[in-house]
Amino acid sequence: MHKAFYKTLIGGAVALLASHSAWALLPIEHWTQDSGAQVWLVNSPTIPMVDVQINFDAGSRRDPAAQAGLASAAAMMVAKGVKADGAQPALDENAVGEAWADLGATFEAAASNDALSFSLRSLTDTSLLGKAADLAARQMAQPSYDETVWQRERERWNASIKEGNTRPPVVAARAFGKAVFGSHPYGQRATEATLTQIDPAAMRQYLARSVDACRAKVTLVGALDKAQADALVKRLLAKMPATPRAQCAPPPVVPAVQPLAKAEEIQIAFDSAQAQVLIGQPGIRRADPDFLAVMLGNQILGGGGFASRLMEEVREKRGLVYGVYSTFNPGLDAGAFQIGLQTRPDQAAEALKVTREVLATYIAEGPTDKELRDAKDNLIGGFALRVDSNAKLLGNVTNIAWNGLPLDYLDHWTDRVEALSKDDVRKAMARMVQPDKEVTVVLGAKAGTKTEAKAEAAAAGVQSGAKQ
Repeated sequence: MHKAFYKTLIGGAVALLASHSAWALLPIEHWTQDSGAQVWLVNSPTIPMVDVQINFDAGSRRDPAAQAGLASAAAMMVAKGVKADGAQPALDENAVGEAWADLGATFEAAASNDALSFSLRSLTDTSLLGKAADLAARQMAQPSYDETVWQRERERWNASIKEGNTRPPVVAARAFGKAVFGSHPYGQRATEATLTQIDPAAMRQYLARSVDACRAKVTLVGALDKAQADALVKRLLAKMPATPRAQCAPPPVVPAVQPLAKAEEIQIAFDSAQAQVLIGQPGIRRADPDFLAVMLGNQILGGGGFASRLMEEVREKRGLVYGVYSTFNPGLDAGAFQIGLQTRPDQAAEALKVTREVLATYIAEGPTDKELRDAKDNLIGGFALRVDSNAKLLGNVTNIAWNGLPLDYLDHWTDRVEALSKDDVRKAMARMVQPDKEVTVVLGAKAGTKTEAKAEAAAAGVQSGAKQ
């Protein structure tokens, strides 16, 4: 069965690549079940399989500060065993893994900043899909959360945290995230101290307040029609609590990310062969109307690899860095805008100076005609690669569902990018990026330079920082 699954998958992938240009034309169906669960479906009959993602507004931004890491811990432990359910015996982590292998299917749970997500991939053969749905339903609603297993996993997590404390990029990222987000949960990160406050009881409480069928947002891409998809979703959610739809209250509001009031530079001493430099601030929400303009603008600034302005000015012309990039990390709230670079410790001050100058000029003046045209050609030309598999298409449909985007968003994506002008990009970038109010983290610069640091700053950076 396992070999047959992969043979079918590989054969179907070839067909997908041959017909990827039609992906954007596949309609998205949307409806709400009696339970309140919302469903988005793309019927993609090319491969006899289905990809499903179930999201809840229960990501790490809802972790209590003293229990940072709770959502991730609860999600991780979903794979470590399930309780008995009627005639169905309890399954430990090995039995769960074997059951999925026998079905030739996969199931995963994960917690991002914003969402608790469950993902299922299975062939659509009726007997296989039904069994996969029943097992997934048990894992989502009835994880065993065994104390002994958690103690083992917590020790592994602690070891990973300690190892991260020795890695310059990790230390810099933690300090950057803490400075950008302050007390907002986007800046929280699990530490050895917060993990001591997490136990199976806390995980069960988290699951009880987070997972309810009435709050589920479910996306499916695969060889199922609406009736089949509706039945599958009901089966997947069957073991969850089901608050009546009329009584389904949204989760508590999370305070918004606050803009920075002034610039701040954090200097961290670290024995490293390369200096790490991060510059940034709170950026953009994914649902912001200017998102496409900002995406295009960032492609020009530092998201386009060797074709970006930062790479051209800081590396190619001056040879000051090994690499430099810019990125936005949008979420339900404003994720970070970040510029990152690595350089020789003795060049850190000069590389930082040039990077700031390039950013300030770009934000003030916007892109050139050539930069705009090249970036559009790159993004539009690569659009087919964003939707050339069930998994990628599922990601796009989930994005639409999660952020309240129009159902025809993919159909008009390239037209909207093409329609953006230089002034659109300049205004959007200027609204999102204020070069005079950014956080700068410099780690590992050569002693005696402008970025000489204090050892205590490194210790503080290790304890807090960027979102995972």
